Amino acid sequence: MTITEVRATDGVLADRFGRVATDLRVSLTDRCNLRCTYCMPAEGLAWLPREELLTDDEIVRLVRVAVERLGVTDVRFTGGEPLIRPGVVAIVGACAELRPRPRMSVTTNGIGLERMASALKDAGLDRVNVSLDTLDPERFKTLTRRDRFAAVISGLTAAADAGLVPVKINSVLMRGVNDDEAPELVRFALEHGYELRFIEQMPLDAQHSWDRATMVTADEILASLRSSYQLLPDPVERGGAPAETWVVDGYTASDGGPARVGVIGSVTRPFCGDCDRTRLTADGQIRNCLFATDESDLRGAMRGGASDEELARRWQSAMRVKRAGHGIDDPSFLQPARPMSAIGG
Repeated sequence: MTITEVRATDGVLADRFGRVATDLRVSLTDRCNLRCTYCMPAEGLAWLPREELLTDDEIVRLVRVAVERLGVTDVRFTGGEPLIRPGVVAIVGACAELRPRPRMSVTTNGIGLERMASALKDAGLDRVNVSLDTLDPERFKTLTRRDRFAAVISGLTAAADAGLVPVKINSVLMRGVNDDEAPELVRFALEHGYELRFIEQMPLDAQHSWDRATMVTADEILASLRSSYQLLPDPVERGGAPAETWVVDGYTASDGGPARVGVIGSVTRPFCGDCDRTRLTADGQIRNCLFATDESDLRGAMRGGASDEELARRWQSAMRVKRAGHGIDDPSFLQPARPMSAIGG
């Protein structure tokens, strides 16, 4: 099938390799209230002009197209920091009205979650992922260039209390910075009933200073964890999930089942062959891969009067040409021009 033969009536976001995208990551903003050293410079970035950002209604419309016409079942709202988007609760509420109703989550740094968790739950949000790379307040301040550790911890508590479960924590380990904290981060998660996911640092920083030689690998993370815990193979099928998970022997999760820890080895253990994700940036661009170097514009088409069917067809065409893999190991690999804060996690 050629790209021109893709029809919106096909009802899925399929590529040439048989992968079907059912998981949509929606960036609500490129702005962030932290300045993490591995993501952006201390002074921040040149933010997108407001008129280039999708409006709340435009976001909801594109999510509706994805859910009703293209088979998307999971929607993750990301940023930047999505909780600083004024309309985030309303967007979640509108998407919760879609049929079939998608499962919805938010990836956040946790700041603002304490006051918003209940409203997000009432609007229809199912769960949250909170980024937390250290349990040392001073180290947190150095890493993020902001003294907001207590706010993140309070946000985690509020999310659990509101029923946004399972609450997941995302942690990036950096050599010589926080790579000594892996067992302690697991202990913290186990004690509070959170699910921890370690993520290999990826080449998505605005400074383009990522160096594979200094990256803490999945194997190193697992070796550190095994010094303190017995990890057993997870009997649950991984499917298209980005994290490889292990059962932490002797511990119980908040739902009464076995406690788990995961590692997302995007660089050394790529899962491209099972990828089921599609991405919509805050300015209305479709990215068929986190590491894509080109994008497809839906904002311009939508504002130019395109019908839902035409938007669906454009989305399918964008996904059709997705590469087999991200190619980080290839000598020709080029880091995306956009940093993670502008792409959306």
